[in-house]
This record gives sequence, C-alpha cells and structure tokens, in this order.
Amino acid sequence: MTRTNEPGAQPGPQTGAESGVQTGAESGAQACDQAGASRKNILFLMTDQHRTDTLGAYGNPLAHTPALDELAATGTRFDRWYTPTAICTPARASLLTGQAPFRHKLLANHERNVGYLEDLAEDQFAFSRALREHGYNCGLFGKWHAGNRRTAADYGFDGPELPGWHNPVDHPDYLAYLDERGLPPYEISDRVRGTLPNGGPGNLLAARLHQPVEATFEHYLATRAIERLERYAADAHDHDRPFFLALHFFGPHLPYILPDEYFDLVDPADVELPRSVSETFEGKPPVQRNYSAHWTFDTMPIETTRKLIAVYWGYVALIDRQIGRVMAAMERLGLVDDTAVFFTCDHGEFTGSHRLHDKGPAMYEDIYRTPGLLRVPGAPGGQVRDEFVSLLDCTATILELAGLDPKPAVDSRSLLPLVRGETVEWDEDIVCEFHGHHFPYPQRMLREDRYKLVVNPDSVNELYDLHTDPDELQNVYSHPEQAEVRGRMMRRLYDVLRARGDNFYHWMTSMYDVGEVGHDPTLSGLDESTYKA
Repeated sequence: MTRTNEPGAQPGPQTGAESGVQTGAESGAQACDQAGASRKNILFLMTDQHRTDTLGAYGNPLAHTPALDELAATGTRFDRWYTPTAICTPARASLLTGQAPFRHKLLANHERNVGYLEDLAEDQFAFSRALREHGYNCGLFGKWHAGNRRTAADYGFDGPELPGWHNPVDHPDYLAYLDERGLPPYEISDRVRGTLPNGGPGNLLAARLHQPVEATFEHYLATRAIERLERYAADAHDHDRPFFLALHFFGPHLPYILPDEYFDLVDPADVELPRSVSETFEGKPPVQRNYSAHWTFDTMPIETTRKLIAVYWGYVALIDRQIGRVMAAMERLGLVDDTAVFFTCDHGEFTGSHRLHDKGPAMYEDIYRTPGLLRVPGAPGGQVRDEFVSLLDCTATILELAGLDPKPAVDSRSLLPLVRGETVEWDEDIVCEFHGHHFPYPQRMLREDRYKLVVNPDSVNELYDLHTDPDELQNVYSHPEQAEVRGRMMRRLYDVLRARGDNFYHWMTSMYDVGEVGHDPTLSGLDESTYKA
C-alpha cells in the first residue's frame, strides 16, 4: 500500500531490512539521535470533540479554517488518525502517558463517573515531567481534564488551572481578562435543546453568545497562550531553554456557544446532512437507540440539525481564527524554524450523525477518526499519510523531538519517520477501546482498510464494510458471506489484546472462535487438557 502522497516517495514491500525498510527500533533510535542534537520547541494545539470533516484540509468546501489548512499544507496530514478511546479524560490521559486506557486505568470522566478511578497512579510516567527534568519550559493553557484531584501543575505544566469539561466562564482569570479590557460578561440566548424521555429539557446543544469575539473564552485562551509564548521565546533566545506549550481549547465540544459572527457564519441551507441521519438502528446494539433518545434527536426538527451542524462549523472557524493568532505570534517571534507544531483533538463528535450527539457507546468513524496534523522543521510539507496512527503516538513523538527515550510511552510510536517521508513497517490496522460514560459499557474495535469489527459483550457485535458502506449503516456481522472476514478479524483482535495484556480477551476466548488457544483460559493451572504444555 502506498504510504504517502509526497512526490517521489515510493511504496515498497514491508519486509524489513532486506528491502531497506526501517524497523521501529532503528527509526526510533535515529530520530532520538537527530532530535537530541537540537531539541525542538513544541507547540501542541488541541481541540475537544472535533470532527475531521470540519476542516478544509480534509475536504469540507464550506470550512473557514485557513490557519489549520496552512498547517496541513506546510506539514503532514494524517488521514487515518484515531483516538484510543472516544471520551475526554481517558484519551487525554493516554496522550499524557503514552499508555492505552486499559493500562493507565483512568477510564471515565469524573463528572459522569460510575466507579472508575479518577486520577492516575502517583508514580505514573508522564511526558511533561520528563520534559521538565530535561530542561524544558512546559505550559498548558486551556482544558486539562486528565484527572480530578491532580491538576496540570502536578505534572509540571505552567498556566492557570481551568478545570472541567466546558468553558469555565466564571474563572477568576477570565473575569479579570474581561474587566481589564472593558469587555462585557458572558450572556446567552437562542438556546437549542430537545426534550428528554422523561419530559424534561434536553442537554443544551447550542446558544447565541452576546459578547464580541475578543471577549470569547477562545480569544482569552489564545491571548494567554501568546503571552506565555513570548516569555518562552525570550527564555529560548537568552538561555537556550526549549519549550513545550499546549493550547487546549474546550470547543468545539457542545454546547456550541458563539457570538453572532460565528453563530450565523454558515447558512444552514448550504449544509448537506450526513447520510447516517437515516439510521434505523436495525441490527445494531439497542443502546444506540437509547442514546439517541437521551440526546433528544427525534424531538427536534431536521432543520434544527442543519442549524446545529452550521453552528458547529462556525465554532471550528472561531477556533481556527485563534490558532491563526498564535501562528502569527510564532512568526513574529522567529520561532517557526525551531518549533514542531501538532494539531489534533481528543475524539470526534456525532453532530446528528446516526441520530446522535456528543459521543458514547458506539464506535463509529464520526467519533474515533479525528484530524491529525504535524509540522516538523526540516521535514517536507504537503504530505498525506494513510497509515493507521493514534493520538497515543503523539507521546513518543514529543519525547523524540525533545531528545528523550520514548520507551516509557509503551503503547506509543513516534510519527517522525512518517513525517520525514520515510517508508517504515507499520500495522495495517488499529485497535480502539471504550469502557463507558454514564454507565459501564466495554467495547473493543479493530479497524483495517476495508472492514471494522466491534465487539459488544452485552449485545450484538458489529461488522461494517467501509468500502461499500462508509456511513456504517448496515451491520453485516451475521451475514453468512462475511464468515471469513468475521473470523479473521476476531482472531486478529484477540491476538492483539492478549499481546497487550488487555484482559478483555478473556471474554473473547470463551465466546468466539479465536483459533487454537495455547494457554489455560481458566487461569487455574489445574487442567492440562485445556492447553498444550
């Protein structure tokens, strides 16, 4: 399979050293040596609950995203970038640690926690601590949400503590920002919400904000980040001290609360509804229909869905404008040639797809495939890579850019060889996981080029042919003609989970054809008839 659209790049068989292809260990060692010679500054731009199809660089003709489109044009765009899990805290903890959720065990947002851990272990590896120990300035402005009791400061980050899952518009530093500039306070109208099954008002989905752009929380975050960028730039220039600066926007997570300029930026009449609004949930796990009712989709007119999508795109445009301000500051401060820039998010958003909003117990592309852009000084621009990569892979990449050993990020692999246009061995599939939100709900997913398998222990499993059904409307898991695909993918998922140590595989051992079992699945060690010595 061709791995890059960069002119001059040649596809090759993935057969290791014989064909000149680097192994992960070889490319990782080289990247570490190269980065160690000149530790890169790192700017990490992150959004929350962000669909890939909102960006011009990913094909949206109505997108207003010039800053991110420019980053894609001058860096590398990853077309198969996935979140390890489509829920905020576990995904962000995976970025911090380089470990999959089942391993770091922070499995749910504390606001909807149903008994899971709410903080990482005290001795948990975190890349930010490693960077601090290596002489880096580290800052994080915006959404933290990678734990409850421990804050970003506990992991070595400078910046104000901004807790929670949505814009904390009552935060003292934000209120001081407004007061210093004579800007009006937060006020909203035109609320958009449906009706819950119990007859009560549904979750707030969108609203009109009665503030100018300069007063928005997004503008405030970018301003504070630029202020810190200026300080870090001076420290880099005067004391040769590199920096890692993260700007984490709380949006475009719902509710989409925007000033007029962005609330009305996109005409709803121009919005093409996703095909999956025709979802029937036939042959799907019943929880999906229940979740649709929880998000009140059917209680609102379809034109409301159009407006919500339009406002969501407007939210992305507002954030892009703030990213543009930060990128302009980078240029002004002379940092572009020495700074690697990431852009991604924690997970996607339904925005009406499959008659759902938010995210939840359904492993559709809408919430698992996310945007991923990376520009590294000296690397070719305008690349498009189609390897299956993950938010998890940012951790090893950050460490290697800093000249540090990426091994503690055990479930992460550096993206630097891909960004440099190299041909490397890479998995032809990716595994994702989910553990619940509002209620425990374990799922595992295997996604390969054509097919996606989702294992749901409490319900029906799912299999989608993404070539013929890219909108994932028809579950073909039980179709007889899919027996070979189903069996092959089930065995592959089983092998990956068992190799990782993800104990979800125990369920699969007894319930599905996973091939010959060369171990004692009872874990008793007492019955030699169940395994081969």
